[in-house]
Amino acid sequence: MRRLIDALADDTDFFIEQVQLTAIVFDNSDDVTIWATTFFDQEPHFFHLGLTFQQLDLMLRLAGARTEALQEDVADALATVREWPCLLEYSTEADPPVPLPNVALKLSCTYPADELFGDEDEEAEDDSFDISMNADSEDADEFESGQPHNIFYLEDVFLRVEP
Repeated sequence: MRRLIDALADDTDFFIEQVQLTAIVFDNSDDVTIWATTFFDQEPHFFHLGLTFQQLDLMLRLAGARTEALQEDVADALATVREWPCLLEYSTEADPPVPLPNVALKLSCTYPADELFGDEDEEAEDDSFDISMNADSEDADEFESGQPHNIFYLEDVFLRVEP
């Protein structure tokens, strides 16, 4: 399965359909990340979607027959979470991925935070913390400054209305 960000021609807002939720991660008391899959250009892709709790509630209401069970899972997890992050996984036979039927999501790309600071001081970069990412590894490109992450923001949700 490929990263969705690698399939995009540019970093403009775009739409995806055939979304399946595979995990809900409560990053902290304010933020949620959805792990999901989609078919894009007839191939399966995975991506992460950063949400607020209000947007999570909207996504759960779009889960068709599984809406109520998902809302209960989230409420139980939030009531009992002691450590962050907290993971609810939907990728087993007992808890299969959650499809969002007739839903199209408008997404936008995210970028590393260091791009916001531009090149204020070239020398400061030499003194900065280095995580020593192996430049030859496949994941090295994902961590380069200026490269978009495989994490997206939800711009809007659209429903397909069939006659």
